[in-house]
Amino acid sequence: MNLFKSLKSISGSEILFLIAILLLTSCKPNIKEDSGNKYESYYQSINNWKLKRIKNLKGHNGWLNLAGLFWLEEGTNSVGSHPDNSIIFPEGSPDFLGSFNLINDRIEFTSNPNTIVLHKGEPINRIDMRTDMSGDPIILTHDSLAWFIIKREDRFGIRLRDFNKPEIKDLDSIPCFDVDLIWKVEARFVPSPSIETISVPNVLGHVDQVDVPGILEFILDNKKFELYPMGKPDNLWVVFGDETSAEETYGGGRFLGIDGPDEKGTYIIDFNKAYNPPCAFTPFATCPLPPKENLLGVRVTAGEKNVPHNWH
Repeated sequence: MNLFKSLKSISGSEILFLIAILLLTSCKPNIKEDSGNKYESYYQSINNWKLKRIKNLKGHNGWLNLAGLFWLEEGTNSVGSHPDNSIIFPEGSPDFLGSFNLINDRIEFTSNPNTIVLHKGEPINRIDMRTDMSGDPIILTHDSLAWFIIKREDRFGIRLRDFNKPEIKDLDSIPCFDVDLIWKVEARFVPSPSIETISVPNVLGHVDQVDVPGILEFILDNKKFELYPMGKPDNLWVVFGDETSAEETYGGGRFLGIDGPDEKGTYIIDFNKAYNPPCAFTPFATCPLPPKENLLGVRVTAGEKNVPHNWH
């Protein structure tokens, strides 16, 4: 018996009942489930982002293991824990570790004959120090300590890490605002017609002139706002402040990464992923501060809050 003949044998009321059952079991549950899956997936992505933040902070190149930042003077700079040194390393390090010789932007490290200093696992006596500006700095180690040279403007400094710092184990979470989709906003990117720069201050008191590729325009609470990002149009990054700064959030502003546009050319600014700069976790970082163009006249109650001051 074919389907047509089968339907002819069913009464009209039975057919209506079957149609109602088909409608109830096909559309509504799937729509609700798809919507729920979408939001659940988003909240899970934020949670994964938080876990990755903690992992990076605690990692080998993270900010929690920083143990010192020491600026070099022209000439010889002796290093070690003994107070007779030019630069005093933390207690527990060798009394006299060695010395840095800075002459006309060239830096050479010489180790103390009684102390073993390693480069890539091999003992060294003397080595020229490439800075972090090279992208491949010379990193020296002794026991749990590691150090390399950073360059900021015309100054050179020793950045010291201690992989046994207790903060590495102690940090297990960062206070955050509740995740809210109202803080995931669409933005329009307006490219700069020519090279445009903004003044970006930092915690050292210096001001850098930084190129910006354009302006991000967006709406919050029915008001128009702008952010001046750094980077490239397909990978933007901003330092911003808002009316929670120095209250619920870090006084030196927060950072935010912004991916490239979707197929319609729309950018998404997700303030739920606004995060603290390294200076919120250590006094040994050299963080940029929000430029005046990125001071938002609104309370951005999204992303990371301030961390307890005992981290400093």
